[in-house]
Amino acid sequence: MLTEDQKAFYAENGYLMVEDVLRPEELKRLQDITYGLIDGSREVSQSNEVYDLDRGHSAEAPKLTRIKLPHKRDPYFWEILRNSRITEVLGDLLGPDATLLTSKLNTKAPGGGAAVEWHQDWAFYPHTNDDLLAFGIMLEDVQEDTGPLMVIPGTHKGPLLSHMANGVFAGAIDPEDPLFEKQKAVTLTGRAGSMTVHHARILHGSAPNVSDRARLLLFYEIAKGDAWPILGSNSYFHALGQAKFWEDLQERTITGSPCLTPRLEPVPVTMPLPPAPDTGSIFRMQESAGAKSAFR
Repeated sequence: MLTEDQKAFYAENGYLMVEDVLRPEELKRLQDITYGLIDGSREVSQSNEVYDLDRGHSAEAPKLTRIKLPHKRDPYFWEILRNSRITEVLGDLLGPDATLLTSKLNTKAPGGGAAVEWHQDWAFYPHTNDDLLAFGIMLEDVQEDTGPLMVIPGTHKGPLLSHMANGVFAGAIDPEDPLFEKQKAVTLTGRAGSMTVHHARILHGSAPNVSDRARLLLFYEIAKGDAWPILGSNSYFHALGQAKFWEDLQERTITGSPCLTPRLEPVPVTMPLPPAPDTGSIFRMQESAGAKSAFR
């Protein structure tokens, strides 16, 4: 799916735009499912295990920041990850064995959908190596005014910046950090059906949606099979028990098979602790921790 030049660009810069990764019929089906889920939020008055509601949400005018774990809401979100051109890109970048960490459908509502402050995904889930990435699949056209993803090229090779604020893990960097070079940011816009890729260590964020259109971006966060989580793996293992942990791992295996021999690399790791007062989502985490905004 990817050319050698594209793979080299990703390795050097930590991000990539892949145009028209979805076929028209795939895009249409994902759009229909997504708008159906948004319509279902009319019956919800507070955030729950499916929806993160935005300010001003109502039955008459649904406004969401996120649909959580879409691959568990409709099986097609899992099918498109495992059997499409997205899967081919995954194989090109991570090899034959890959595991899903999480999925989310960021649904920035028109007229002010919440910003995501600058951060590195790696700060949230350190692993034994950093062969981790995120796919951002555009379900509608993404333009400058819809709050597109922004990245700072090359920062996936640099240090892990502090994500602390007021003594807790805020899930956002301080925009006054001297290592934060916002002037180098690249904005990733594109037409529906295209996809961004960004490395787990690259600095990225997105401004509010100030347009009159929804910004629907389907995210999959994925690890190479031999990258194992450092934080939470033991407690998760014991909480589920061996049998259920193994079952869960198999269910999250996208391609290939689970790797039981973690690859250890000298990667920068800082544990994301102590937790913010509200860890329900990155939006609530950043807000509850009092993270400084780079978008005001």
